[in-house]
Amino acid sequence: MSETKTYLFTGLQIVAWIIFVGLCIEAGALLVNFVFSLIKPEFVQNLYQKLDLSLVYTRSKWAYFSMYSFILVIAFLKAYLFYVVVMLVTKLDLAKPFNGLVAGQINQISYYTFSIGLVSYIARESAQNLANRGYVMDNLNSFWADSQAFILMAAVLYIIASIFQKGVDLQHENDLTV
Repeated sequence: MSETKTYLFTGLQIVAWIIFVGLCIEAGALLVNFVFSLIKPEFVQNLYQKLDLSLVYTRSKWAYFSMYSFILVIAFLKAYLFYVVVMLVTKLDLAKPFNGLVAGQINQISYYTFSIGLVSYIARESAQNLANRGYVMDNLNSFWADSQAFILMAAVLYIIASIFQKGVDLQHENDLTV
């Protein structure tokens, strides 16, 4: 493998780690803010990322808990998705990439990506339903605005995982015939 590809792959590993750490910090901050809002509800308007759901909290605790649960689930799924990506790039052998581990990891990434898209879509529709009932949900759109992109990306990743699995099968068959 050329030196340029080695540097590029190392750079991708570093970027994956940075994104993973950032998503873990975000998920942790959202969780801490949620727990803190349960202990001191008067500070709900001071939450992380200007996530002011105080009007929703005072009007309906059920709506508050459901919307915040969607936010937490999406944040934790994104963090775990990048955990799987980090594990993939650290264990990937570019000299022999077609192995069962890589195919399984890419398949797992496609499932988590689809889960993020599906939960985001359900959350967006739930927020729209609450908005139709008079709740102010405009500040939540950033948490699930890209649900369709995640679903499309999951389909592409599933195709790539299928190709990798076929490559693993062919490589295994080739190893047996030699």
